[in-house]
Amino acid sequence: MIIETLKTRFESNIPRHAGLRWVEVEARLIADPDALSALEWMEETGGEPDVIGRNGECFIFADCSAESPSGRRSLCYDEAALKARKKNPPTGSAEEQAKRYGISLMSEEQYRHLQTLGEFDIKTSCWILTPEPIRSLGGALFCERRYGRVFVFHNGADSYYGVRGWRGVIEV
Repeated sequence: MIIETLKTRFESNIPRHAGLRWVEVEARLIADPDALSALEWMEETGGEPDVIGRNGECFIFADCSAESPSGRRSLCYDEAALKARKKNPPTGSAEEQAKRYGISLMSEEQYRHLQTLGEFDIKTSCWILTPEPIRSLGGALFCERRYGRVFVFHNGADSYYGVRGWRGVIEV
């Protein structure tokens, strides 16, 4: 059951959420079946979701797998990019998957916060929320960690790579 998996991960990674109590997290999860379904999908696609903070009364869950979630790679950024790609289109887009499951792509700020909790994406990269001025020009942003630093890069939104996925966040 997803709640047991989340509890085990929560208890095994206390530094990610110091000062938070599982009993409070569990009560919020039980009261939100849609969030539980989203978290279950995050788990099934290799995200290893865990609590990484709080926003008011809500707990913030994020993908905490060491590398980009394996079941969410080789995707372009969004549906517009997918439709615009004429040759060798990927099977889908990061933004569309996130919307379908009620999850948000990480912002740059959230991604940088995650990297303060551990070292993620040493061999992979992740699409992040892209500001409209960049997206309107055909670009999209992605992040990765190399050489002990977090880097933010740009690429065409229609590009996709076997090692580029996306990390999600959800507030419960």
